Amino acid sequence: MGMSAASAGGIGRGGRGHRRRGRHHGLMSEINVTPMVDVMLVLLIIFMVAAPLLTVGVPIDLPDTQAKALNVDTQPITVSINATGQIYLQETEIPIEELVAKLQAISKTGYDERIFIRGDKSTDYGTAMKVMARISAAGYKNIGLVSLQEQDQ
Repeated sequence: MGMSAASAGGIGRGGRGHRRRGRHHGLMSEINVTPMVDVMLVLLIIFMVAAPLLTVGVPIDLPDTQAKALNVDTQPITVSINATGQIYLQETEIPIEELVAKLQAISKTGYDERIFIRGDKSTDYGTAMKVMARISAAGYKNIGLVSLQEQDQ
């Protein structure tokens, strides 16, 4: 009628007490932030390199002049004319008939808003004059032409 100690309570080598000691590892509740920081730093570097490349959306070959650069506090409205005569308001292509209406819709300070015209150096002079005439006839008085500074050769 006697029981051995090993089989009775599980205290021996193969009993439950030994298994509990072996499985003493709990769930790890700490978050490892190092991979997340690495990914964020890589994304930061990618955006820092890519951001300056996205500033001008319309590829235009500007003419060279001897004029000095302007110090501008606010971002002006930009109208671009490429070599084939297509007109862009900021980076969006628009027909010349809609130019004045779009300018009035996005203008913040009314007719005192600064408007820059960027024309490719191979643009037809008549197209550039049509764009300037429409902007001027709409009441805008602060119109400027954008060019590159001449490089000393």
